[in-house]
Amino acid sequence: MDPKLSLIDNMKSILLKELDASVVEIIDDSAKHAGHNHGGGGHFRLTVVANCFQGLSRLDRQRKVLDLFKDLIPYPIHALSIRALSEEET
Repeated sequence: MDPKLSLIDNMKSILLKELDASVVEIIDDSAKHAGHNHGGGGHFRLTVVANCFQGLSRLDRQRKVLDLFKDLIPYPIHALSIRALSEEET
């Protein structure tokens, strides 16, 4: 992770580089979960479009994304909702 970038910018950079993603949208939903005891990690919604998802099951797509962020979970990412699509599905 580049310490000069925000967490969301780092996440986007990783997805663009590692998945050759054409679309990456990340929404920080942390404010909706204020007061929950989750160790200070953030809640994010992610949409990513990449050809590498073609032919993969929903579970395999999510595993592929989660593997990229395994060092960031449970902190600074506490929860990550993933919508992973291939180019053909957009």
